[in-house]
Parts: sequence; structure tokens; C-alpha cells
Amino acid sequence: MPCIFTPLKIFIMLVVKFGGTSVGKPERMKKIANLVTGMAGKKIVVLSALSGTTNALVRIGDSLLATQQIAAHNEIAELEKHYQQFIKELYESEAYQAIGQEIVSRYFSLFRLLAAGKFDDRSYHELLAQGELISTELFYHHLQEKKIPARLLPALHFMSIDENQEPELEKISERLKPILETMSNVDILVTQGYICRNHRNEIDNLKRGGSDYTASLIGAAIRAEEIQIWTDIDGMHNNDPRIVKKTVPIAELTFDEASELAYFGAKILHPSTIVPAQKYHVPVLLKNTMDEKAKGTVISDKGSRGQFKAIAAKDGITAIKIKSSRMLLAYGFLRKVFEVFERYKTPIDMISTSEVAVSVTIDDNKNLNQILEELKSFGSIEVDTDQTIICIVGNLLSEKEGVLKEVFQALAPVPIRMVSYGGSPNNISILVGTAHKEKALTLLNSGLFNL
Repeated sequence: MPCIFTPLKIFIMLVVKFGGTSVGKPERMKKIANLVTGMAGKKIVVLSALSGTTNALVRIGDSLLATQQIAAHNEIAELEKHYQQFIKELYESEAYQAIGQEIVSRYFSLFRLLAAGKFDDRSYHELLAQGELISTELFYHHLQEKKIPARLLPALHFMSIDENQEPELEKISERLKPILETMSNVDILVTQGYICRNHRNEIDNLKRGGSDYTASLIGAAIRAEEIQIWTDIDGMHNNDPRIVKKTVPIAELTFDEASELAYFGAKILHPSTIVPAQKYHVPVLLKNTMDEKAKGTVISDKGSRGQFKAIAAKDGITAIKIKSSRMLLAYGFLRKVFEVFERYKTPIDMISTSEVAVSVTIDDNKNLNQILEELKSFGSIEVDTDQTIICIVGNLLSEKEGVLKEVFQALAPVPIRMVSYGGSPNNISILVGTAHKEKALTLLNSGLFNL
């Protein structure tokens, strides 16, 4: 019989996630302790690894896979120094300094043990998981030193993925219920983002950025009142603040709008995060750890219609044009073209067709040469690399009069390679050469938002 999802009857109001930069320095970890203790009701706190840790563990793992033991051990020693300094600044009493030293010593002994043995993909995943495990343990003991009641909630006891790398939400919910019932006497539960177990019960992960995903999965499983994602900027901005000088945070987005922006390059949110929250209608609030008074961005089912909300850009795009007179009045042609991309497991982002030509974009060039070789049998092929998809997002833009006119007027000085409109009510996608990206984003910012 199919598994029927039933929400937990556990009264936890909030799931609160803090990323690596939010816990990356001792003073920031202390700050989030103050933040969560000031939040009313029960909450589950999801932590990433300290900033820089996962990248260091990746370098260590890559060196070990390449049998470069000296490089790996040097990286381990350097990372250990960072953690030793971290605990000196995090804990105040000698007793907790000693606890911190024991935690660091234990984890780095494990790193050296993994490095000394046969290192394979399974070892690699176990190594990567340690960043979140150590950050949550350090944070938990900081709460203990401050006499703040809390419990550790080990993610490896409930978070799992199936053989297709997809989270098992129903099983996560089933496992969480008895665990949370044993912890009903405390208001702060601390758990790890990113890490999980796979279908073989081995330690695995939800891929990079997966701490957001963890928070969303937990929030959906327990039907939390709200999921809060705390980062180092004031919510989702209407444009890329790294490129465009004048941007503003967006007060509200629908789930669909946020999904489009996350997929097309808005770095603040992992693309998978929205799915569980949207499915069970749990609002997501994006907040700034560095400025907790900033309102941030609320993502929910609600949204204003026909308004431009934000712009995002996705680089590394390749456009492929297939021109063939065989397309004219033919059926089955596009199916055969798409089957080529399917064989090489290469997703298509945009598509544009005419009577005798079809253009598609991809963001994965791993099998590009093989794909092009097969496509040559259909007609002449043109390839444009170094392209950027600019995604203009709003709620039900198709209901807004003159929407394309506004976009094209703003982009008049920019050569446009492709346009996709109508496939989604929330998105207009424009393909431009990456060399024109900065100019296009700035012009759109001025033309659509008067900024």
C-alpha cells in the first residue's frame, strides 16, 4: 500500500536555519544563540558547517582520492588550527574550553583516521558530514555554558534519501515523531543541515546548499508555523547586488516566483528548498543575521498579480540551433531532437522554434561534443557559448498589459539571442551574450524598477 503522509502533532512553531557565514565566527555563533533564545515557543535550529569548512573538507577528500596524502594532512592541520582558535574565543570558562578542546581533538582524530585508511566515495561522504556535526556540537555546548536549555537532534537519526537521491519525506516524518516526543521538555533543538543517510544507510548529503533543504524538509514534516532561513543579506533582492548598484530587498514573493529566481541564479536560496515548503504551505522567511531588524523576504502562497518582482541571471549557458527543412510540417521532429539530450542526461533550459529551426539552451557541456555529433544528422548546427539567461520574475506577468514592451524597451541597446515567454506565468527568460550581462541587468533595473 502507498505510504500516506500525516503531519506530526508536535507543537514546534519555527524551523530556523543558519548558514556558514552566520556561524563562521565565534561572535556570530554567540549572536545566533541570543537570536534563538529570543524567539517565542519551540524551535528546531538547523546549522551549516562553519564557513570555509566544507570547502576545506572537499580539498582534503580530493587530495586523498588522488593519493596526495601530504597535501591532505597539511590541510587537516591548517583547519585544526582554525578550530582551536575558534573555541578559545567561543567559550569563556576553563571547563568549557576543555570540552571544546575534546570536541576538536575527537573530530580531527577521525579526519586523520579516514586519511590513513582506504579512502573511497563512502569515506568522502563521511568526511564531508563532519563539518555540520562539529558546528552543532560546538553550538550546543555554547548554549550549555550559557545555561540555555537545549538538546541535540542528530540529523542522521531521521534524515534520509532514496536510491534516486530524493528525500524520503514520509519516512523523515515517521522517524521524527518519537524523537521529538522525547524532547518535549526543551524549547531549542539543534540539528545538522546538509547531511543524511542514503538507501544503503550510509552517510550521505543533500548536495551543496542542502542546509536550506534540510530546514524545508523538517518544516514540512512537522507542519511548522514558519521556516526561517538566516543569511548575511537582507532577504531576496530585486536584482544582483554584486553587479547592479541600486537594488532593494523584496518584501513578498510567491513560492513559484522564488523557485524561478533560485533556479536562475539568485544565490540566497537553494533551488530545492521551496518544494517541500510549498507542498505543505509552510511560509519561508529570509532574514539577515547581520541585521535582525531588517524585514527580510516572506515566501508564501500569497502574492500581488502582474508585477515585476525581481531579476536573476544564470551564466555558463550554451545555445544550440538546429536548422532543417525536414522540420517543415513534420511531426515527431522535436521528439527526436529531445531524445538526444535525454540519452546524455542533459536538461534543456530554454527552447525557441520556427518553421525550419529550433534553438535550445543547456548549462551542462559535459557531453556537448557527443550531442552535437548526433544532432548533425538532423540538419545544420550552430553553437553559441558564453551565454547568460536573464530571468525576469513576477506573479502572473501574462496578466500585465504591455509586459514585453517594457522589457524590450529597457533592453533596446542589448542584442538578444533568444526569448522564452508563456511557458510559465511567472517568468520571462532572455538569452544574451555574457559580455552584455552587466549592461542588461542595469538597464532592466532602471527600466522595470526605476532604480
